[in-house]
Amino acid sequence: MKQKFEVAIIGGGIIGCSIAYYLAKEKMNVALFEGNQIGSKSTSAAAGMLGAHSECDEDFDVFFPFARSSQYAYSQLKEELHHLSGLDIGYRKGGILKLAYNEKDINELRSTLSQHTVKWLDKEAVWEMEPDVSSEVAGAAYIEEDVNVVPTAVCEAFAKSAQILGASLFEFYPVLDIQKQDNSYLIQTATSQVEAKHVVVASGVWSTTFFKQLGLDHQLTPVKGECLSVIDEKATLKKTIFHDHCYIVPRNNGRLVIGATMIENDWNERVSLSGIDSIIAKAKTMLPTVADMKMDSFWAGLRPQTFDQKPFIGHHPEEEGILFATGHYRNGILLAPATGQMITDLILKRQIKSEWVEAFKIDRHQPLLVSR
Repeated sequence: MKQKFEVAIIGGGIIGCSIAYYLAKEKMNVALFEGNQIGSKSTSAAAGMLGAHSECDEDFDVFFPFARSSQYAYSQLKEELHHLSGLDIGYRKGGILKLAYNEKDINELRSTLSQHTVKWLDKEAVWEMEPDVSSEVAGAAYIEEDVNVVPTAVCEAFAKSAQILGASLFEFYPVLDIQKQDNSYLIQTATSQVEAKHVVVASGVWSTTFFKQLGLDHQLTPVKGECLSVIDEKATLKKTIFHDHCYIVPRNNGRLVIGATMIENDWNERVSLSGIDSIIAKAKTMLPTVADMKMDSFWAGLRPQTFDQKPFIGHHPEEEGILFATGHYRNGILLAPATGQMITDLILKRQIKSEWVEAFKIDRHQPLLVSR
């Protein structure tokens, strides 16, 4: 192993691999360290919706433009990554139907419908588009530009492309400690020590360990998500359907991904029977025909949630050479390209939209907890 790097990235999920890719494109000497197999944690549990509209119910001034920039990046990346790595990221068009069953649902969609790229469909138009959707729907917001990808395929394509461009990737290399040494940092792994000018922490919910180690009182809360996939033999569903943070996502291979539970402060990555039962019940209210489909597989992952559900992307408040890219909550797949580009721009001291720097900075205002 080389002993010196310009940038060391801790975490080999889709965020870390995106950062490695964008830095390698700039010919930076990059090393990525992952304690397990690359892409095997939260990335492997995600459904892969690029839901800039469907996941953004508010903050259309800052978060939404950031999410849209990342969503747009995928349309170029699907060709760029395929050219370099030979891998297909499973990019699928068709859009999302955000279902409404009653007046309350319709009212909650008003901010989404205010976007010029979203249109309202009455129930007849919904059934014309997707005949098997529940007969109970009142209509839906149709978001044609919200597409989906296969998260593990994207992560693998980022990783392989980064390697082709010169990045060094180390699987099963957990980082144990980070220490400052003059103008660089020493990164201690289980078997060796390396030196880097910059360190990027991109370890998802496990980043809390490094916040504490680096003198910051930040916490990331795990929000467990359980999912399953079924075999849609007739390939009946063409578009993703979504209601109340639950979704059914069609894949190019004839599978439907159904999810997901949201269980806070649960570090157990194993699937529960009650969790799977709850999402099956919810799926049947959206697409009754799933009841007759054959089960394919099921899994769980831990979403990293910050205090305001927005990611931490930026420099350590007191250490210019330490950066964080973590806490992406439900939007890690969607935000991976924009995060990779933003971290790269921060390291290279390029201009970045000031509102993005402020919104995602590590020391942004946190509400005080009031004891009772």
